[in-house]
Amino acid sequence: MQELYRQQLWMYTHRWHRIADRLVSLSQPHVRPIVRGKAGCPVECGANISVSLVAGISFVDRISWDAYNESLDVVGQIEADRRRFGHDPASVHADPIYRTRENRRYGHSKGIRLAGPPLGRPRKVNEATAEQVKQDQQQGRDDATARMAIAGKFGQGKRRFGLGRMMAKLASTSEAMIQISFLVMNLEHLLVRVGSLLCWAWWPSWKSTEKDLLGASWLKLKPYCRARSGSRVEARWVWSPQLIAAW
Repeated sequence: MQELYRQQLWMYTHRWHRIADRLVSLSQPHVRPIVRGKAGCPVECGANISVSLVAGISFVDRISWDAYNESLDVVGQIEADRRRFGHDPASVHADPIYRTRENRRYGHSKGIRLAGPPLGRPRKVNEATAEQVKQDQQQGRDDATARMAIAGKFGQGKRRFGLGRMMAKLASTSEAMIQISFLVMNLEHLLVRVGSLLCWAWWPSWKSTEKDLLGASWLKLKPYCRARSGSRVEARWVWSPQLIAAW
């Protein structure tokens, strides 16, 4: 509260209508307004995070409560990826804000392809360049499809894992909740992957067993009848040895 009064007094005495790191929440003084430029919500308040996605696994590389240029995180994320896996990624799929000249120059020096159209004017289409233009267009569509995964990961976290409603008051607690949310998303992804692998491993054996059951067992059930007093007949089905072997 004293900090809020100090900021208001400074603005009044200096006749200034803007102040750096101004408070927008008394219960969460670490929150800062971040201009996003989205339709219907040009300014958002919350944590600004940089996330890397590798084979469906998310890595939170940076959490900041201040607005900053996200393109500066590309080099650090590539180096972090090298420390995790021991080699550089073959390609990086990111938003247009990350495709700066510095990042392209860094990726070219490391042999990393930064997905996206090249800078400058588009290539003219003629008989000599028609095939190359077609390949570039297909590559652009593939890159856009691959980049959808990270956007979907944020949507999944906001809809199902509470990233859209951080109720913690402290900055450290909020950051811990963000890390836990991505941890649970990674565990769910691994669980689905393990379940899929088990299903693929179990399916061929089940198909072969099903063929044995349908082909050998059901057709070889033998009726066993025994006459009793009067006209009553009792019928029983006896399992054949082939069916027992199949089971």
